[in-house]
Amino acid sequence: EVQLVESGGGLVQSGRSLRLSCAASGLNVDDYAIGWFRQAPGKGREGVSCISHSDDSTWNADSVKGRFTISSDIAKNTVYLQMNNLKPEDTGTYYCAEAVILTTNGVTGCYGRDYWGKGTLVTVSS
Repeated sequence: EVQLVESGGGLVQSGRSLRLSCAASGLNVDDYAIGWFRQAPGKGREGVSCISHSDDSTWNADSVKGRFTISSDIAKNTVYLQMNNLKPEDTGTYYCAEAVILTTNGVTGCYGRDYWGKGTLVTVSS
């Protein structure tokens, strides 16, 4: 059984940092692309950052470029999201998922696939 378990969320002030963790079991993260997605209250889910281990590529949403960094520890089978300079608009539930990075009509995006965690809540106060 595949499980993805997120941790590290919490309440922080604007400008501070958090590191989210996604611990995987039932799959090896280095065999997959893994992504972080978020859903703000009243909004749809959006891709935040993704890492593809097959070609060591990463993708980041424009809204987080220069602030968020995705990384992985293969030995721990865990993917991390380092979030710096957090803003109130980063508030939401963050999910990790098996993902795919695709380029369509010149636009690259990251899309969740079959396996999802249950999420961890990040709240950024102003």
